[in-house]
Amino acid sequence: MEHITLLLAIVIVTALVFDFTNGFHDTANAMATTISTGALKPKTAVAMSAVLNLVGAFLSVEVARTISGGLINENGIRTEVIFAALVGAILWNLLTWLVGLPSSSSHALFGGLIGATLMSVGTSGVNGGVVITKVLIPALAAPVVAGLAALLATRLTYRIGRRTDDKATAKGYRAGQIASAGLVSLAHGTNDAQKTMGVITLALVTGGVLSPGANPPLWVIVSAGTAIALGTYLGGWRIIRTMGTGLTDLGPQQGFAAQTSAATVILASSHLGFSLSTTQSCSGAVMGAGLGRKGGVVRWSTATRMFVAWGLTLPAAGLVAACAEFLTGQGSWGVSVVAALLLAFSGAIWLASRRRPVDHTNVTDFDEDEAGILADGITAVTTSTTAAAGAGAGHDLSTTIPSPPGGSGEPARTATV
Repeated sequence: MEHITLLLAIVIVTALVFDFTNGFHDTANAMATTISTGALKPKTAVAMSAVLNLVGAFLSVEVARTISGGLINENGIRTEVIFAALVGAILWNLLTWLVGLPSSSSHALFGGLIGATLMSVGTSGVNGGVVITKVLIPALAAPVVAGLAALLATRLTYRIGRRTDDKATAKGYRAGQIASAGLVSLAHGTNDAQKTMGVITLALVTGGVLSPGANPPLWVIVSAGTAIALGTYLGGWRIIRTMGTGLTDLGPQQGFAAQTSAATVILASSHLGFSLSTTQSCSGAVMGAGLGRKGGVVRWSTATRMFVAWGLTLPAAGLVAACAEFLTGQGSWGVSVVAALLLAFSGAIWLASRRRPVDHTNVTDFDEDEAGILADGITAVTTSTTAAAGAGAGHDLSTTIPSPPGGSGEPARTATV
């Protein structure tokens, strides 16, 4: 700790800020279905999720090693590159949170690292094989695998309970939802908190504090776990509202199947060192569960906007990070300018969010105007990203598709998720 310079300290603090935004950005993954079905009250749900995020941060370091010693070549990377990468990831997280889009915090971080590294040292600084095998392939496979697992689990659940009383089973499955939501929160801490651990470890390596290939020190694990837990407790209410009112109609049985399937995929990938997106895994599971019930639907207009946001995340964050790295490469004044711009843009986004506040008291409310805002979200994000690069630095939610035949029974109570 005594060898940490001022610049390195700034990078560590910025990494923990990103971890904080990751926490409130991804709270919806674990708790949107639980809140929507009434299994838990909003504040209780995010408090439970925060504690389990913290616990999950101590379960593994495989994903952290993928980032600190695999995605980016440590040799020749300056500490400023890590700072620029985090700036790109934080701004994308805040912008998508403002418009209520459940994009991937993980891919924002990866895009930032790749964009800043390419600007700094070129293609030699990025391990293309690791990007393909441990980032891109899992990004495509995770939502599909989680969706198929949730679809099959939902059909099996309804088949097993077809002769039972709906009200009795719904009560039991709501209890199961609480347990499965806790499992998703644990998985989220295991996977996503490690990404910040990996970034801080990479910064410590570039600063000469740690040797290449070192595991995250205990203080890094504790601080990253605490930051993501605090962000989770704050609650990403805007994204919870999107996940909880626009994608599909779920009952307690389906919510339980979706959350259990997503948690299984996330925990398995964390064990293997695959740094996938928990947002994509949980969204895929929710859609699979929606299609798993006879008569279930997926609102593809909402899903399409999510898919577009996923596709934009990595390149958009990378572009912002590349611009930031161009400035930090000019010297100390460039670092100061980037830091000032980060604070200014973050403050502007927060002030804009106060015009239409969303919190635990109105997270389950939804109106026609809100639908229009969500429909315009992608356009707003794309325009803002383009403008930032230049500086050098329909609202139909009712389009549905019937599920394939299979399963039986209707839930005693449905909730829009």
